[in-house]
Amino acid sequence: MIIRSNWRLANVKTRRETGLDYVMQNINLNTPFGKKQLKELKPYHPGQEPELREEFDRTDAMIRYAREYPGFVEHLSEIFMEMKDTTLTIQRSTTDTLSVVELYEVKALLLQMRQIIKYTQAEGCDIPEAYLLRNTESLLDELDPSGDRLNTFYIYDEFSEKLHELRLKKREFELLIRKEQKKRRDEIRREYGVQLTPKFDIVVAKSHQSFETISSIEDLEIVDQDYMSVTFKLKPGEETYVYTGEIEKLNGEIEDEEEKVRKILSLKISEYTDVLLENCTKIGALDFALAKAAFSIKRNLVRPEIVDEHIVEFQNGRNLAVEEVVERKGKTYCPVSLSLKDGVTVITGANMGGKTISLKLAGQIAIMAQYGFFVPAESASVGLSNYMQILIGDSQSVERGLSSFGSEMEELKEILDKGQDRSLILVDEIASGTNPTEGTALTKSLVDYLIQKPYISLITTHFETVTEREGVVNMQVRGLADCDFVLLGRELQYANRKDRINIISKYMDYRLCRVENETQVPKDALNIATMLGIDKVIIEGAKKYIK
Repeated sequence: MIIRSNWRLANVKTRRETGLDYVMQNINLNTPFGKKQLKELKPYHPGQEPELREEFDRTDAMIRYAREYPGFVEHLSEIFMEMKDTTLTIQRSTTDTLSVVELYEVKALLLQMRQIIKYTQAEGCDIPEAYLLRNTESLLDELDPSGDRLNTFYIYDEFSEKLHELRLKKREFELLIRKEQKKRRDEIRREYGVQLTPKFDIVVAKSHQSFETISSIEDLEIVDQDYMSVTFKLKPGEETYVYTGEIEKLNGEIEDEEEKVRKILSLKISEYTDVLLENCTKIGALDFALAKAAFSIKRNLVRPEIVDEHIVEFQNGRNLAVEEVVERKGKTYCPVSLSLKDGVTVITGANMGGKTISLKLAGQIAIMAQYGFFVPAESASVGLSNYMQILIGDSQSVERGLSSFGSEMEELKEILDKGQDRSLILVDEIASGTNPTEGTALTKSLVDYLIQKPYISLITTHFETVTEREGVVNMQVRGLADCDFVLLGRELQYANRKDRINIISKYMDYRLCRVENETQVPKDALNIATMLGIDKVIIEGAKKYIK
């Protein structure tokens, strides 16, 4: 089942910032049942690794199905788009008599289930058991006694012999009325030369020479008029009144018999309540599974390996939301690889280096896997977490002051207070809103605290001395380390201010490399400042302060 434990893995902000919300918004669901399952989706937690692997097995199977039977998938999508949520109607059948409209809705659902079975249980299809519907053909026979299998519904004569007889009698009286009306119409034509329409009426202009004559015919009555014309209609005769009275009696009997039929059919449906509701749940699961498969194919996602060890590792991972923006601009996304385990990993590097994107990517890989999605990478291994939170400034505002710093500290306290075994803690540029001395001290102390915890902690920072503590893994954005500065300088020479940033971004290498000693750390901030034309005196002066 998709719905699992209710304990919270990640808060709203973490789901948004890691990109889980982006993924869920891009899962294209067509049935109300599938949308309900997505809304109620819960993550897998440590101890549920076997269930998660089974979920990935099902996703693998649906990807194969989507690739091998694209025509079937297209037909299923068309069926899904027409489906309505009839679960309340099905449940109501156990206590009330359903209306004709409700009976039609159930029949339509049964016809849709019939089609779904056709496309999922065809020879050669390897659909997981979790998505296979139970056969409901016998109930469909009850609602469609003629076996036409048309997407319509009426209380057919086949439902009741008595109903058939009552309707026959009604039709006989209707024919007698019609016969009597035709007779009187013919008499009016012969006597007055007035020809009534097949509906036994006639529209006459008030200025017409025959208006007075027609007005004087006792068998006609005025039913409508305006300032130019009058509509006359044949009055009901004595026989018509008698026949109409009989029809009214029959209508009452017919309504009673139809209600009996509706009650019988409602009871029949109520006998299938469990089967129908189970099928609706399976339809939702199938819709969701096909949507996940389609998203995996479209975005080139892979199945992550779920391991018992608490790790998050991936090769050439891609932040999906950023990748979409980059590709929309006609550019190539630079994938990132990262290996995280219990302990503290710090990503350092200048602004424009993609530290925050890498931080979010680590969270995206982990949280997508834990919610049962394939992940954007060439390969990935994930050990499930009990708790996953991200601390990041809203929109990375450059106007962060004391109030935002205070808010950041409150958020940090909440995250640390709720931390537990096998946590994944992501912290972006903490204390950047305060003075560097205190900011460095606070960041170092946070590292000291986290390194003692059974957490995977990933931190981005400008404070490079944070990485000096023993046991901290320092990852550095490669940035402009391999850049051809001569070629870059030529491009920047005649570029305008706006284009210069884009040009430098084109040369940035966003991949991460492990820093083993201080001499390996590239000074991209000074390189970027130089490329943007900052006076050489300032650049040289800054180098004096770099150890």
